[in-house]
Amino acid sequence: MVKKAAKFVVKGTVQGIFFRQFVKEHADNLKLKGFVRNLANGDVEIIVEGESEAIGRLAGFVRKGPEHAQIRDVQIVERKWSGDFKEFKILRF
Repeated sequence: MVKKAAKFVVKGTVQGIFFRQFVKEHADNLKLKGFVRNLANGDVEIIVEGESEAIGRLAGFVRKGPEHAQIRDVQIVERKWSGDFKEFKILRF
């Protein structure tokens, strides 16, 4: 099992459409830990830790988004594994 960590920044119409709940459901199913939150500029940030393959699968879901999302861009940056997260949470700002 290859442990990885990543930060996603999702741009587009991604706030007010249950996008964070969508991300959480997929992250939970993939046994990923971390958080998702709205940013003040309208983007959504996802910090995630888990198996490399699971993070890759989450990236696929995020690129498609839920039904009403219009994803313009997804930036993914690899991060250093911290092991600090016990679960996947939706943060309020």
